[in-house]
Amino acid sequence: MSRFILTAAEMRDAEARAVAAGTPVETLMERAGLGVAEAAWRFAGPLSALVLCGPGNNGGDGYVAAQYLKQRGVDVRVAALGEPKAGAAAAARAAWDGPVASLSEAKPAPLLIDALFGTGLTRGLDTRVAGYLNSLATKARIKVAVDLPSGVETDTGAILSDPPAFDLTVTFATLKPAHRLQPAASLCGRTVIVDIGIDAESRLSDLTRPSIPAPGPNDHKYSRGLVAVVGGAMPGASALAADAAAHAGAGYVVLLERETQHGAPHAIVRRAIADLAATLDDRRVGAVVIGPGLGRASDSEWALGKALASGRPLVIDGDALHLLGGRRLGTAAILTPHEGELRAMFPDLDLPSKIERARAAAARAGAVVVYKGADTVIAAPDGRAAIAGDAAPWLSTAGTGDVLAGVIGAMLARGLEPFQAAKAGVWLHGEAARRAGRGFIADDLIRHLAAAL
Repeated sequence: MSRFILTAAEMRDAEARAVAAGTPVETLMERAGLGVAEAAWRFAGPLSALVLCGPGNNGGDGYVAAQYLKQRGVDVRVAALGEPKAGAAAAARAAWDGPVASLSEAKPAPLLIDALFGTGLTRGLDTRVAGYLNSLATKARIKVAVDLPSGVETDTGAILSDPPAFDLTVTFATLKPAHRLQPAASLCGRTVIVDIGIDAESRLSDLTRPSIPAPGPNDHKYSRGLVAVVGGAMPGASALAADAAAHAGAGYVVLLERETQHGAPHAIVRRAIADLAATLDDRRVGAVVIGPGLGRASDSEWALGKALASGRPLVIDGDALHLLGGRRLGTAAILTPHEGELRAMFPDLDLPSKIERARAAAARAGAVVVYKGADTVIAAPDGRAAIAGDAAPWLSTAGTGDVLAGVIGAMLARGLEPFQAAKAGVWLHGEAARRAGRGFIADDLIRHLAAAL
């Protein structure tokens, strides 16, 4: 199954191409409704069900799902917001052989299936409709959304009204941005994709497990990647980045410090920041990580200038992002801003979607951008992008961004091209967090990198 992510417009285009190629809308709807019924059955079992149907094709999917569940022996009731407007949805409504109540008259059931509105919603639900949906959801044991929870915006993940949280969301052909972007993603529960016979590709994808080869018999510490980490005013942050790079598989890590510190592993080589230029002249340096704990003093600007002039692949984080501003880079680089840092770098970047902002920032900087947050968007200057939408909430603690910078540095140093290195680093960081469980600190996260790798 494809892990592409389609926007609302891209999904409409893909459906139109499928119809033009000879697949009727009715066939697509039949496959979608069957998929919803099958997924609901597998997830909830033979619970009595209430299917809420809207007036469009999402509602048509709901009528088909109700019919298939009824054929399985499920006690199914249907409530509708109104009569279908579209031809295929009207045909699905006509094929449903049971009664249809109005939404205001609907009685709750243990299984609630929301087929009111799906992809393409641009405004919130009517207050009364939202109230009916939430009331019925409160009284259900299991809640299933068809395509998307009714009341979220497809492309931005924004909440347009106040939908309930669902246990399962069944979508079609591909994921949509709202399945991975917050806050909508938190309402989707488990998301499954049903194949309805639509072929589509996109430059936007879901972040999946990377392919990172293990060291071979001919590898040595330099072929596995030499990472130079530039320290600064807060040495603990750069030590975290260096430690993370080593545990993520770099063969050699050099930590350049203003003052010699203690606590980093003995395997990490410690040098004075005065040796920065000489270190960066070493052609074996595969990546430079600068920013964690750097500070914004004049010597920090000097260090960033040396790193930029070196021509080495860069991971630029934290304070270095503020010093960099909106400059365009002339070397392979990965920027790792959170929301505030991206806004500071590009204050005029007022675009509605996090995906659009990440792509625009990458194009302006001429670098890969890892736009961090509860959802992380990774974007390349050529328009490729990926979403990591399931970050562990326990990552919201000091130092985890420094760890991420080090992990990405290790991926870059071992020869992955910047977009792939950024994706691999984000995935490993997230997997380490899942393995660390609850209540971890950044130091703990590093200890789970080897298992994640």
